[in-house]
Amino acid sequence: MSETTASLRRKISSAGDLQSVVRTMKALAASSIGQYEKSVSALGDYCRTVELGLGACFRENPPATAKARRNGETKVGPIGAVIFGSDQGLVGQFNDIVADYAIKTLAALPGKPHVWAVGERVHARLADAGLSLMGLFTVPNSVQAITPLVGQIQIESEAHRAKGEYAQFYVFHNRPQSGALYEPVGQRLLPLDAPWAEGLANVPWPTKSLPEIMGGGTTTLRALIREYLFISLFRACAESLASENASRLAAMQRADKNIDDLLETLHGTFHQLRQSGIDEELFDVISGFEALSKEKARRSTFLITSPAP
Repeated sequence: MSETTASLRRKISSAGDLQSVVRTMKALAASSIGQYEKSVSALGDYCRTVELGLGACFRENPPATAKARRNGETKVGPIGAVIFGSDQGLVGQFNDIVADYAIKTLAALPGKPHVWAVGERVHARLADAGLSLMGLFTVPNSVQAITPLVGQIQIESEAHRAKGEYAQFYVFHNRPQSGALYEPVGQRLLPLDAPWAEGLANVPWPTKSLPEIMGGGTTTLRALIREYLFISLFRACAESLASENASRLAAMQRADKNIDDLLETLHGTFHQLRQSGIDEELFDVISGFEALSKEKARRSTFLITSPAP
């Protein structure tokens, strides 16, 4: 169907409105990336403090995982996992990448996985893969909302672990890289990794005054482990949100470029069609003028050649 100037104007107006929305989403995504990256950076000092405390506890009482490793014991059983994705679209392959990585990693481990999903999109992807889904959490929309989410995950996962429903606990998420890139990563949170625990135990204390564990070694160790799990889940969530917004920013940049190309094409077609209309009107005027001139010349000739009465 041939285009008209009116239809092209409507298309140009619609494309312009869409571009305004895309550019707004670009700005929101770019600003969101910064706040989540800053939250991860802010965890550094606190994480260092918790790790120093864990190292002090491990020096006095090595974790059970280290003892089991030295004795050649391995603990095999059901696996719990939390996978961070997104609730919203316009993120490219963000959910597919982290879901595929988690599915592949869990399939290589002994034991049946029980999974919690953070985000409806990744939840649907995991359900299609046939994994046993234990629950769904809503993706937080700000840094302030991460802490309540992590608290919910800890409470629910600990309740299932206390019932013996899983022996190991993993977390999977996308970690931001330079630019708008990201990569899927996974980490085993429980049981504690033996080489990691032994490494903390060998870290020298930063001052000459050696620490003394108060309130009983077991009580303090459990409290520090809870803080370590909180930090790990908080960091995973914040990095996932930064990656999600980086993916959305890249998608919006591509959409903005595509709209620019579309608008350029529409404007070119509009100007061409408008010029064609102007040319047609000029041709009509010239044709009319020529027809009138010929008619006037014919009448003048008729009057000259006609005999006088």
